[in-house]
Amino acid sequence: MDYLAQQYIVELKIWRGPRYNADGEKQIMEYLDHFGLSTGYMLSFNSGRNKEPGVKRVNIKDKVLFEATV
Repeated sequence: MDYLAQQYIVELKIWRGPRYNADGEKQIMEYLDHFGLSTGYMLSFNSGRNKEPGVKRVNIKDKVLFEATV
């Protein structure tokens, strides 16, 4: 996404478990590498009963990923 001359990598996912989430993290890291960025955002939609809504900061190597679950 480009906004006010800045680029942002935003990934939208449907929660399908931890393995699928890890695949999403890997995918967004590849996007960040491709565009030369260090921060990304992932929004997961979770309709499960045991979901943990909120936002967490995840450091992966030299990148920062903000993961939100709703």
